[in-house]
Amino acid sequence: MKKVFIQVPATSANCGPGFDTLGLACNLYNEVSYEITDKKGFQLEVEGEGADYLKPFGRNLAFASFLRVWNAVTDGQRIGLKVKMLNRIPMSRGLGSSSSAIVAGLFAANALCDDHYTKDELLDIATEIEGHPDNVAPAIFGALCVSFMEEGHASMIRYGIKKDMHFIAIIPDYEVKTEDARKVLPTQMSYHDAVYQMGRCAAFAKALEIGNMLIVKKACKDKMQEPYRKQLIPEYDKIRALCERFGADTMFLSGSGSTMMALTREEECAMQLKKQLQIQYPAWDLRILHATYDGVQSEVL
Repeated sequence: MKKVFIQVPATSANCGPGFDTLGLACNLYNEVSYEITDKKGFQLEVEGEGADYLKPFGRNLAFASFLRVWNAVTDGQRIGLKVKMLNRIPMSRGLGSSSSAIVAGLFAANALCDDHYTKDELLDIATEIEGHPDNVAPAIFGALCVSFMEEGHASMIRYGIKKDMHFIAIIPDYEVKTEDARKVLPTQMSYHDAVYQMGRCAAFAKALEIGNMLIVKKACKDKMQEPYRKQLIPEYDKIRALCERFGADTMFLSGSGSTMMALTREEECAMQLKKQLQIQYPAWDLRILHATYDGVQSEVL
């Protein structure tokens, strides 16, 4: 029977001023195997995040996305499918758990269909399922991706990231629902604010690539979403003050939250900040991450 192994990185979208545009791949991975079996129906084994409630039916994106490609290429050939997941990416916290499931399913089916689709074609399909490309692009291509839509198709360009960048993922013990995060956003913004945002978004992406922390700090300011979404995270202002106090260069919301991402090139700063956060928020999950240049990886076994 055919079997494929998939590894997908976590992603942090909406980075700083890059609302619905900038997405970063991080060195935290979900690992999934898909095996076509003689036994009819779907089987699922989950270790780690989601083990208590993920099921092989309903809105399980790992199965639905697999079938999206499989059915299109094989004209709906009926199969038995066994999926094993090792989930390390926290779920519903703004670190791309949904995108990782979508990308895993698409690339697993594509690998078992002799790579019928290109990566760019799979980006389009993933974007259609997810609704926007800012998480799925870095999950596929790695590093820092700037993405946009044109006539219903996703396009992206990839930036490098200095390898000594430390991203401190500050993960509360509660989620912020994406629908709630969308509801608090304004429907319009001024021309002045649009110009403010555009310049900072372009500068922030390049500054991350070359490691210019002065520009990172200046450019990582947002008027589109963070001023509104921070109200959904009661501790936001205290966390930002703590990050500044212990020398982080900046902090931004990861996705729609609840995760916040602090950034520094100094390892000692990252360690001290993590230590202080652990003291003040012992129930929270705190991780020091780095950007990864590796997007999704697949291996047919």
